[in-house]
Amino acid sequence: MALGGLQTALSLIYPPRCLTCGDMVESDFGLCGGCWRDTAFVGGLVCDACGVPLQAGGQTGIQHCDTCLGSAPPWTRGRAAMIYRDTGRKMVLALKHGDRHEIARPAAKWMAHAAADILTLDTLIAPIPLHWTRLVKRRFNQSALLSKELSRISGLPWCPDLLERHRKTVSLEGLNWTERHETVQNAMRVHRKRRHRLIGRPVLLVDDVMTTGATLGAATRACLAAGSGPVCVLTLARVTKDT
Repeated sequence: MALGGLQTALSLIYPPRCLTCGDMVESDFGLCGGCWRDTAFVGGLVCDACGVPLQAGGQTGIQHCDTCLGSAPPWTRGRAAMIYRDTGRKMVLALKHGDRHEIARPAAKWMAHAAADILTLDTLIAPIPLHWTRLVKRRFNQSALLSKELSRISGLPWCPDLLERHRKTVSLEGLNWTERHETVQNAMRVHRKRRHRLIGRPVLLVDDVMTTGATLGAATRACLAAGSGPVCVLTLARVTKDT
């Protein structure tokens, strides 16, 4: 009773607020009705490789987008929780640049839902790493926050330092497809003290946003080169051609 009373008192002093606009909501870590409607959650038919939504047209079985059909990514399957626009974009930027760590908890729930059909019991979850100089400047890795929460929700093992970005690269913002892929080529490797954890084992790589897949591709190749099993990828948001 004492704990319940304390929680009630705290909710009166600090009522739950919407993650994006700050309006009052019914529970912590939630979205108000308007922000929920403005969040483009991914559902229905998606590309099995990159998670981009596809137009339903009576297709059956596994489908792929034109981009992945033309140039298959190195990973096996991919998913995203939302499209990178409107509320989704605001949440990604708030998590990444606004120190809004609390967003990771609900975001991971949405990601777990999106990835339900690609997770296996022996999957090892790992984040896309930052170069140490960027980590020092930012003070945290948003992908590590998301992957940690995903591990907690799913019960699957988590290895936060499975990969290391041993070569510093420039920001990918504003670069085209070719420039992005060339920039991150051979920029990552599996930590030599963690290699034993992925030998022959499925790996799920987690990042905040997928644009062209260059970073996730470089990380996937590093895992495969180190002897991992099939690699899948999962992001909070996915950039599409119309965003």
